[in-house]
Amino acid sequence: MIQRSLMPHLQQRLKKGKAVILTGPRQVGKTTLLRAIQQQYEGKTIWLNCDEPDVRQQLTNATSTEIKALLGNADLVLIDEAQRVKNIGLTLKLLVDNLLERQVIVTGSSALELANEIQEPLTGRKFDFHLYPLSVEELVNYSGALEEKRLLERRLIYGQYPEVVLNQGEEDILLRNICDSYLYKDIFTYQDVRKAEVIQALLEALALQVGSEVSYQELAQLLKIDQATVVRYIDLLEKAFVVFRLRALNRNVRNEIAKIRKIYFYDNGIRNALIKNYQPLNLRADTGALWENFLVSERFKSLHYAQKQVNSFFWRTAQQQEIDYVEEENGQFKAYEFKWNPLQKAKFSRTFTENYPVLSTAVINSANYLEFVLR
Repeated sequence: MIQRSLMPHLQQRLKKGKAVILTGPRQVGKTTLLRAIQQQYEGKTIWLNCDEPDVRQQLTNATSTEIKALLGNADLVLIDEAQRVKNIGLTLKLLVDNLLERQVIVTGSSALELANEIQEPLTGRKFDFHLYPLSVEELVNYSGALEEKRLLERRLIYGQYPEVVLNQGEEDILLRNICDSYLYKDIFTYQDVRKAEVIQALLEALALQVGSEVSYQELAQLLKIDQATVVRYIDLLEKAFVVFRLRALNRNVRNEIAKIRKIYFYDNGIRNALIKNYQPLNLRADTGALWENFLVSERFKSLHYAQKQVNSFFWRTAQQQEIDYVEEENGQFKAYEFKWNPLQKAKFSRTFTENYPVLSTAVINSANYLEFVLR
């Protein structure tokens, strides 16, 4: 088993009198992680799979008496796919408030319904965690840094979903299955979005614009829908853990462009599956975009698993001065340029370095990237 970086963080939150909520896209290993916790737990556990209709029925609008009867003498309660239970937040509130000796861990493959259901009832009663596709750190710990460097091109092309990583030679079939069966299924289930072809076209357009500024207006014109619908669909795709947004830094300098954003995919393989392109890097025109998407998504994983809070941006001016990625922590800035080729150089704009308290600058390439993505 590939050890997940979240495991020690989850274990540290047990027996604190609060629910542990684990969200993430389908097929990233949430159930496997739950099984690992169950195996290591010293005490009686109960597993409630909410894909089962009778489990859903027993957890829906249950009283504290009914919950206690269902759990028996188990002191660790594992609830998988909890977003499928109506009013699950109220059920969890009763469990946490009335059965203080029980520890509950909840997974949800989509934040859409789950977030709506649990945020208010569980205010102050939960710890939130997010599980991503496999991180570079997890893969380095599994197979070693040398092996991961050898496999870097495959990671850029096929991504890091666990099933894809562990089944070399079947990557395109597995990625197609994830895209067709899981990727944005929850959007249609919970948000009454009926135009699958529009979502598909939007994702393809975003996949082709990775690393570039995204215009909602241009997307609306391309898809022949209104701009408000584009914004809503991107927000839903973000909540479904398909894409995420990076905003522009705009604070001190004249001519900085503020109202633009970049949109990245959580996984390179998903991005390439959407445009049906698995060509090797030497035959591609989008290597730079793949490299940027890979590094930004890996950095987000690393920060999350380290439980480190920073502000993340890119930076650009009207004069086309730009920096690929900027982090702000405690009022100081780190600036990064991304170049696939180790021989490529990059200059950092004096407009930026003279107007911001810059702690460091670095060019991240295929030779030194581990320093950037490992904790």
